[in-house]
Amino acid sequence: MFEVVKTEGKARRGVFQCAHGTVRTPVFMNVGTQAAIKGGVSALDLKELGCQIELSNTYHLHVRPGDDTVRALGGLHKFMRWDGPILTDSGGFQVFSLAKLRQIREEGVTFASHVDGRRIFMGPEESMCIQSNLGSDIAMAFDECVENPARYEYAKASVERTTRWLERCIREHRRLNALPDAVNPHQQLFGINQGCTYKDLRIHHMQQIAQLDCDGYAIGGLAVGEPTEIMYEILDAVEPYAPKEKPRYLMGVGTPSNIIEGVARGVDFFDCVMPARNARHGKLYTWKGAINLKNEKYRLDESPIDAECDCPVCRNFSKAYLRHLMKAEEVLALRLCVMHNLYFYNKLMQRIRDALDAGAFAQFRAEYSGVLDERI
Repeated sequence: MFEVVKTEGKARRGVFQCAHGTVRTPVFMNVGTQAAIKGGVSALDLKELGCQIELSNTYHLHVRPGDDTVRALGGLHKFMRWDGPILTDSGGFQVFSLAKLRQIREEGVTFASHVDGRRIFMGPEESMCIQSNLGSDIAMAFDECVENPARYEYAKASVERTTRWLERCIREHRRLNALPDAVNPHQQLFGINQGCTYKDLRIHHMQQIAQLDCDGYAIGGLAVGEPTEIMYEILDAVEPYAPKEKPRYLMGVGTPSNIIEGVARGVDFFDCVMPARNARHGKLYTWKGAINLKNEKYRLDESPIDAECDCPVCRNFSKAYLRHLMKAEEVLALRLCVMHNLYFYNKLMQRIRDALDAGAFAQFRAEYSGVLDERI
């Protein structure tokens, strides 16, 4: 299912296989929380934008339209018309993001729906069932994502509970995959490493879950309040204990520089809402740094967002026109800007892969890691 074909330092060039295709890694997963990219971008657009994996949200799709509805309509692939690989998160991040609306206990988590306030219970078994109904290629184990900084005692107890939840996820996932009517009987399961910013907890937890032989391993609970350098230190500490033959996924990260630095530390999979969210507010990425499209200086600028970019937006529209759409609050502005940023991220991953293939990742990192997050 996963093969590392080349390395440069800790950076890995790999090939990942699943029921809906082959993925070249390192890879950025384009986030379609509710089976759609925010900003009016469809699954059909993702092909043109270079997307390899689409990511959707278990909790949100359970709330609406309901995972039973998606199952009845043939699963998430058919529902959203995306024939490539899909990863679904477990709902565990909502344990963090909906902190004011939930109650955690050993059995699982009770939420108050952010839509209508109704009570929702989700534990490992429920999360696996929902993701099985969605039919994604990669299901994520149910965990607790703890905000940083956290007390050591709480972080330790949370990690221990997350391990127990993973064991329950594995049992239920195997049972569901074996059912004769499973939407995707080849669905894979990734475990998640937690432990906040405590290196000893992180290392011990990775050692524990590595013994459970998941299909892949994610590092969660980072980019949730800690300084970037602390995140890098945690990655450096955990990497030696992550199974070498399994894919590694850094959840919810991040900026172009974060991704380059994550690759340098042995990460294979990334996801983040940042490119689409920033695009909707006029922050666009270029190979010389980021621009704020709303700036007055672009009012008469007939050049594309990035002269080095060959995305559909840069091939056809000027910064002046896009700025006008943004200032006029036209929906088209959101669509075009999101398309550019997603293309940029997917192209970034392609260039990283090409550099690894050529044995030139160190040069690529030196040239771009400190530049791409800078604001022009």
